[in-house]
Amino acid sequence: MLIDLKARQAKMTGRSYAIADFDGLYLNISATGFKAWHFRFSWGGKRERISFGGYPALSLKEARELRDEARAPLAKGVNPHSDRKRKRHAIMLAGDHTFKAVYDKWLAHRSLSLENEGRQSTPKQIERVFKKDVFPLLRHMAIYNVTRAHLLDIIGRVEERGSFSVAEKLRTWFTQLFTYASVVVPDMGDNPSKDLDVVAMPLPPAENNPFLRRPELPTMLQTLRTYRSRPNTRLGLRLLMLTGVRTGELRYATPDQFDMERGLWIIPVVRLKQRKQLKKKKRQRFSDIPPYIVPLSLRAQEIVRHLLEKFEPAQVYLIPGDWNLKSRISENTFNGALKRMGYEDQLTGHGIRATISTALN
Repeated sequence: MLIDLKARQAKMTGRSYAIADFDGLYLNISATGFKAWHFRFSWGGKRERISFGGYPALSLKEARELRDEARAPLAKGVNPHSDRKRKRHAIMLAGDHTFKAVYDKWLAHRSLSLENEGRQSTPKQIERVFKKDVFPLLRHMAIYNVTRAHLLDIIGRVEERGSFSVAEKLRTWFTQLFTYASVVVPDMGDNPSKDLDVVAMPLPPAENNPFLRRPELPTMLQTLRTYRSRPNTRLGLRLLMLTGVRTGELRYATPDQFDMERGLWIIPVVRLKQRKQLKKKKRQRFSDIPPYIVPLSLRAQEIVRHLLEKFEPAQVYLIPGDWNLKSRISENTFNGALKRMGYEDQLTGHGIRATISTALN
């Protein structure tokens, strides 16, 4: 067995020679005096050799550890040369395929289809959820090292805080992401996102958006008339009451959707919630689905004209956000106003549509 003193004192002799340690480890001294560690083994009846590195940069102890690592695959019938190449390849792939790198590619790909479906807000929602709940654990991890246990841990923490809908979405997004990775990432292996729903916490009973009955409407309308708020918030709520459109359709409304000569609001199909169902049911192409036309009452026309007259050059939407003309008014603005009007747990922006439908039917 070799000792460190003997390795240090090995001299140049003008020709190459080797000093044996044990279990196939040798210190090779070249004709010029360069010392390097080699591991020798037999494979398929032939003598083979693996070089570890030079001495003393690589100590005797470190060389023995590398020798033991190289011997391990031999015991399993694996060529140490092939095993080292595979591990080096895996390290290279892991560096190029961190979870965050694969996520970025997947989201860019997913955003294209979401944009075609008119769901530009979904990528932003994905970004928020992953930034808050996923990246703290997985951002720098190689995609190859992500296990089902990692994903279940993340989803479990989300469920513990009561965010069951977010947990459900995370299961869907994880499945989409790892299905994408199985196609684009070399040697991806098993999909850790399979069957995550087997241990999902049961969802609490769904709570529909609260709405008012017909006898409650006069009081609500009177409260709305006297409610002090930002003008755009009050006008937006009045338009919801006068048209019965969904809050998203109003929030995304742009001036070009309004034909004021005919008193019509023409909502493009890209904003319709039913676009998928219409396309599937009628087997229509997306471009063949007609827009949604909303006739405007005289009072609704007055409000729209007022908003159009106040339209600023930098503005994009009919009703802009409170602090940024390029943004749209948020749904929380409507719900917050209804809460301050005294309708908390009684009416939401979404519930206005149900209120009108109930009153008319």
